[in-house]
Amino acid sequence: MARPPSNHMNRVLWTERETKVKSRIRRPHLLLFAVPALFVVASSLFFVWSRIQVIQLGYEISSALKEGRALVETNKKLRLEIATLKSYARIEKVATEELGMSKPRSDQVIVIR
Repeated sequence: MARPPSNHMNRVLWTERETKVKSRIRRPHLLLFAVPALFVVASSLFFVWSRIQVIQLGYEISSALKEGRALVETNKKLRLEIATLKSYARIEKVATEELGMSKPRSDQVIVIR
């Protein structure tokens, strides 16, 4: 049942020698395959990353434009409110009704030149 050690050793040595020979042959082929494959993978990852950045920046631009339109609309409303608050009729109404003022008589008016 037990095998002689010399046969076993020959098999191990023969296997190791063939492995070393195969590894010497395969390494240049492996290198010739691995470098372009690595370049293709890196290029693909860079392309996907750049496309994601373009999409993300597109979303940011879109939201910035939307916010800009909202700010322009708010600006228009505020300008209308300023014009309304500055109107002579409103100022006169507030002065007479809320503050109890009246128009001055002609003898109370002093003109400065």
